[in-house]
Amino acid sequence: MNHMSVTIGTPLQSSAFKVLLLGSGELGKEVVISLQRLGVEVHAADRYDHAPAMQVAHYQYTLNMANPEELKQLIAQVKPHLIVPEIEAIATEVLVEIEESQTATIIPSAKAVNLTMNREGIRRLAAEELGLPTSAYRFADSLESFRAACDDIGYPNFVKPVMSSSGKGQSRVKSFAEVDAAWEYAQTGGRVNQGKVIVESQIDFDFEITLLTVRAKNAETGEIETQYCDPIGHRQDSGDYVESWQPQPMTAVALEEAKRISHKVTTALGGCGIFGVELFVKGDKVWFSEVSPRPHDTGLVTLASQYQSEFELHARAILGLPVNTTRHSVAASAVIYAGVDDTNLSFSGLNLALANPNTDLRLFGKPEGFKRRRMGVATARAETTDQARELAQHAADQVIVNQN
Repeated sequence: MNHMSVTIGTPLQSSAFKVLLLGSGELGKEVVISLQRLGVEVHAADRYDHAPAMQVAHYQYTLNMANPEELKQLIAQVKPHLIVPEIEAIATEVLVEIEESQTATIIPSAKAVNLTMNREGIRRLAAEELGLPTSAYRFADSLESFRAACDDIGYPNFVKPVMSSSGKGQSRVKSFAEVDAAWEYAQTGGRVNQGKVIVESQIDFDFEITLLTVRAKNAETGEIETQYCDPIGHRQDSGDYVESWQPQPMTAVALEEAKRISHKVTTALGGCGIFGVELFVKGDKVWFSEVSPRPHDTGLVTLASQYQSEFELHARAILGLPVNTTRHSVAASAVIYAGVDDTNLSFSGLNLALANPNTDLRLFGKPEGFKRRRMGVATARAETTDQARELAQHAADQVIVNQN
């Protein structure tokens, strides 16, 4: 037995290896299932009761994770070995303290969680410190400075609150006439209404990809190594992903450049785990867009395409175990929306959705639906990405959401 041996105890006993998940959405739920299979004791927290990951964890906690006192209290109570943030809206200064005092390991690192909670931190790191190619950008924190930033960047441009997730408050500004309305809209979309936005130039790209990048320890040496999943193509609608597929075909030159950028940014963030690196691609050219230091929603396709899904890769990497990013199939995913604002929903047509043997389904079990809330996802395998996309979309379309 070499010194790199990884040991996991028994859940609910004094030897238990404890993981605290901060944010318990559908991506967290799949991570919990992967951790449960490896005998980890899982504690799931979120701001509302019965969140998806809570339903498969050993313990659940409802609190305001953006409140430093509440978060500190929870960590002191659980005494976890690992803290795994699954969302951005967390009092990250507490995680920095925890890491410095070596009370627990923050996944992938407090620096990563702190920088990526805010679009300004990660953009300045990528463009200014690491010199990675990005769109032209300006930050603005008042209507006056915002008008000037838009004029400076030119039109059309994109506006995003620096503190928001998955599409909230984002808009495309086509002319100066739309500037004031875009400012107002951005103010409603920020998670913390602190008013700062990023204005980005529009890049003329052919497609965007997510390059899932895993930092995991080598079983023999204990050194952290970087591995990549095959690139994932995706389509977004008002900032939210609606479908994804793997692999996204691209030139060998562009793929090398995508890996170089991803390697650089994830190495700077540090730690172990999976990172979703979002990139724009045109021909051989690649631009960095964003990175999340955790599984990515577009990566749900890996449930159908890879031997180890992004969730299993994340679970293994954070536990210090070897990973395998190999893909075995061409696959696609399609989102199932609630379509209504209501609770206690039911889902029918599942037999039709799963009639094709190459399709699969995940229903997330969210206690409440909103018109544009993801309640599930359909996945499909096929010979080509086009066929897989069609099949996944067809499966998703068969699922009917009912109000009870």
